[in-house]
Amino acid sequence: MRAIRRLTVRTVLPEPLAPLGELVTNLRWSWHLPTQELFAEVDPLVWESVQHDPVALLGEVPPSRLKELAEDPVFLGRVQAAHDDLQRYLTEPRWYQNNDGDNPAAVAYFSPEFGITHVLPQYSGGLGILAGDHLKAASDLGVPIIGVGLLYRHGYFVQSLSREGWQQERYPVVDPDNLPLTLLRESDGAPARVRIGLPGGRTLVAAVWVAQVGRVPLLMLDSNVEENGPVERDVTDRLYGGTGEHRLVQEMLLGIGGVRALRTYSRITGAPAPEVFHTNEGHAGFLGLERIRELTEGEGLEFDAALEAARSGTVFTTHTPVPAGIDRFPRDLVHQYFGGDNASAGVPVERILALGTEDYEGGDPSVFNMAVMGLRLGQRANGVSRLHGVVSRGMFSGLWPSFDANEVPIGSITNGVHWPTWVAPEIMRLREENGAVRDAADWDSAIAALSDEHIWSTKRILRERLVADARRRLRVSWQQRGASEAELGWIDDALDPDVLTIGFARRVPSYKRLTLMLRDPQRLKSLLLHPERPIQLIIAGKSHPADDGGKRLIQEMVRFADDPEVRHRIVFLPNYDMGMAFPLYPGCDVWLNNPLRPYEACGTSGMKAALNGGLNLSIRDGWWDEWSDGENGWDIPSAQGVEDTDHRDDLEATALYDLIEEEVAPRFYDVSDNGVPTRWVEMMRHTLTSLGPKVLATRMVRDYVEQLYRPAAQSGRALNADYDGAVSLAKWKQRVRSAWSGVAIEHVESATADVFEMGERLRLRVFVSLGELTPGDVDVQVVHGRVDDSDELRDPEVTSLEVTEDYEQGRHRFEGEVMLDRTGAFGYTVRIVPKHELLASGAELGLAILPS
Repeated sequence: MRAIRRLTVRTVLPEPLAPLGELVTNLRWSWHLPTQELFAEVDPLVWESVQHDPVALLGEVPPSRLKELAEDPVFLGRVQAAHDDLQRYLTEPRWYQNNDGDNPAAVAYFSPEFGITHVLPQYSGGLGILAGDHLKAASDLGVPIIGVGLLYRHGYFVQSLSREGWQQERYPVVDPDNLPLTLLRESDGAPARVRIGLPGGRTLVAAVWVAQVGRVPLLMLDSNVEENGPVERDVTDRLYGGTGEHRLVQEMLLGIGGVRALRTYSRITGAPAPEVFHTNEGHAGFLGLERIRELTEGEGLEFDAALEAARSGTVFTTHTPVPAGIDRFPRDLVHQYFGGDNASAGVPVERILALGTEDYEGGDPSVFNMAVMGLRLGQRANGVSRLHGVVSRGMFSGLWPSFDANEVPIGSITNGVHWPTWVAPEIMRLREENGAVRDAADWDSAIAALSDEHIWSTKRILRERLVADARRRLRVSWQQRGASEAELGWIDDALDPDVLTIGFARRVPSYKRLTLMLRDPQRLKSLLLHPERPIQLIIAGKSHPADDGGKRLIQEMVRFADDPEVRHRIVFLPNYDMGMAFPLYPGCDVWLNNPLRPYEACGTSGMKAALNGGLNLSIRDGWWDEWSDGENGWDIPSAQGVEDTDHRDDLEATALYDLIEEEVAPRFYDVSDNGVPTRWVEMMRHTLTSLGPKVLATRMVRDYVEQLYRPAAQSGRALNADYDGAVSLAKWKQRVRSAWSGVAIEHVESATADVFEMGERLRLRVFVSLGELTPGDVDVQVVHGRVDDSDELRDPEVTSLEVTEDYEQGRHRFEGEVMLDRTGAFGYTVRIVPKHELLASGAELGLAILPS
């Protein structure tokens, strides 16, 4: 019988347990082991049954147990100690407060998904987990970030398998009243509301829920409110679902509504207004339009000046290594939603369309590209690994046609992971369990002080826990597929805690190549069933609901894993999420990653495995390309450049099999008299010490603060103090663009010799015509360095020249020297680019003059 109405009944804690409620609503518990242990103490059986969800725990524990705890002085003392510890964490000065005073007062961080905890299922994969780790690390460092996202009523889908191994999706309702969230309210207690206009005179209304992530508030907009009609209520129905029009409205709510939610939050709470706006991928790009609207309609600026003021404090991060991964909408759809009766007088729809148009060679002028708009609205941009920066500069080079790809103003900050979230408690306690280690000053010393036996026995515990969890999940999956209990006796012996365990878990687009290991099924079987050195594989991953190709890959893997001959050595676990990841990363000996290079933007799962002593077996792509050193894992040779994709897959699969058979498995099973694989443990030590400091999200967030947030805040202040800077910069850009056709390099003079000795200086004189511009408007540069056989400059350096003489009719002479500090073939060219103290780089305008 179906209920006609759904209500939420919340637990009322006895007064002495009130601090426990505060511990539940601050998501610091999701990475703070002592608080989790306190929750477990409330009722260990219930804690396990609710899968470590403290809100559900308080809802399931009988009132009699709560009354008993409220009268237990020992438990109350622990609650108070945990509460006091949280208060210190929230208020004490941390790295940011002890840092440079030029830091921004606040940073707004926009993302379409956030993976904070499995209890708050508002993520689909790596982008969301990265965003969650970004907020957590910012909290630990004291960085005043405010997260902005959407609250999806169904989150992302729950994955199961049919009897035939086909992915099935289920979308359970996410009830915000049963989540660790609070509703943002006005001073009179009324729920705060955010409104944005839609075509046809409609209005989209959203509530604002706040998740407290340690010191960081995360604002989540929810359209499921009574003021909306059915269509508008469904805007935040699910993550990455629906039509293109549905996605467009979601992204309008995220970007435009998100800025309005920030303003509301600051007004109600007194929190400082953000000086920097960070767009995590293009989904939130419309935030720039809202900030321009604020300045045109609220401050009376012209569009161009408002654009400069808004973009100066905006950071854009791209995570996409392929054009197909970018949101692109039909231009007429964008015109429909930003024009007509929904148009803003200060933000003409023609200017909006121009920001997202692909008006460059190879672009499609019929579409509106969210990443292109993000780059045009952000003065600073970055990829998420060094290699991804290279890929991004090539992919978006059409926006800067006058510059070589390596000069495109897109930098890189390699992602990191939040170690308190992802490191197993046993690994955390390694130093604490050894008195000699407890006082060690650094992690290297801590690891060096541990015995091989201690490290190896700890890994055995983690592997055993993973096997138990995998068996449980495997049984549930087979039951969902229709198997009877009588068919499942084999699961009790599936996997083995003493067998080399390889993990592979990620989204299932084609380029990540879930089934590369199946290229030669018999070869894989021989590895799984090797009589002396067997391996076992634990595999997981979700395909987008609309991606039948990805679903077929999953089905192929499941059918192989169903084979009775190998099903005790290879398993596919459905519904990969954070809950599955917690035992998976620590329990695997090897983490496998075999994407098509260079299509992995970063890939942080291998980082999490490494922090738990796992060794990486990976194509040199993403983060592994820059931090693999030959001792912290194995590189799978890439056949990049082989055009036949089937042949490339065959080559790389064979290399993978060979590595496992000839290097990985022999080293794992090469044990000493005490049963410890000494050489393997040495690689574990090296992994923990060499990668530990690099892969941390705190390192990543520090990089963002120092390389992007602080410079963005300084630029924003220069333009926004009284907006004169923004007006002046906009007029200067207009003047430069209109006069650029009159700029030319007339003549270049240098020494006539063709051979120099290293250490000599090459002096150049460049005669230029600047037309209506002045020498202060330009930078005349020598671009120099080694050249290849085609005289193409490789990794060139740039030296600016100084004006030495002025002539009539806008002609000038510039001079300077270049130090010849390298032997071999050397070359140079000269160019002119715009120069202004408020530009982030000389490439910002995309203008350059080269010799004709």
